[in-house]
Formats: sequence, structure tokens, C-alpha cells
Amino acid sequence: QVHLVESGGGLVQPGGSLRLSCVASGIIFGDKDMGWYRQAPGKQRELVATMSSGGATNYADSVKGRFTVSRDKAKNTVYLQMNSLNPEDTAVYYCKLLNSNYWGQGTQVTVSS
Repeated sequence: QVHLVESGGGLVQPGGSLRLSCVASGIIFGDKDMGWYRQAPGKQRELVATMSSGGATNYADSVKGRFTVSRDKAKNTVYLQMNSLNPEDTAVYYCKLLNSNYWGQGTQVTVSS
């Protein structure tokens, strides 16, 4: 059974940073393509960043240069480092095993002064 558990969300002021974590069980992250998504109130869920099993990364234009996805194979964890946050980044953030229906439960990120 695959389980993905996100953590690290919270309330942060504009310009601040947060690092989200997604810990997997039942799979080996290093062998899989992973993605981070977000869903803001009243909006559709959107892809934020991906990391392939080979380590290649891709980002939505709205977060390029501010967000960084990384992976710690020893901890079976994928991270999303988010810098220069702005209110438009407010959303529930989810990690997903790409090419599957496995999602985490989400973690809330709120950017507000």
C-alpha cells in the first residue's frame, strides 16, 4: 500500500519561505516520477513542480526561480522549498506519485501579513 504524507505548511508573511516535505511508504521515491500540486480556494488543482526518477525537474512559470524541488533518497522524502512567497501562493499543496492515482492528504500554505 502506497502512502504519501505531506508536512511543513503553515502561515507565512509575504516574502517568506517554507519547506514542504512528502514522505513515502510502500514505494521507493528514487525510482519514481513525483510531482507537487496545489489547489487554491475556488480554483482547479494545478501542477507546481515535478522531479523525474532521474532527477530532472520542471516548474510552473508562476514559481520558476522561487521554488525548488529536491529528493532525499535515504529518507524516501521529496521536498519543495518555497521562497519569496506571495499571497497568490496560498493553497493546499499536495504531492503525487505521477502516472498513478496516489496523492498525499495535502498541507495548507497561507501567505498573509
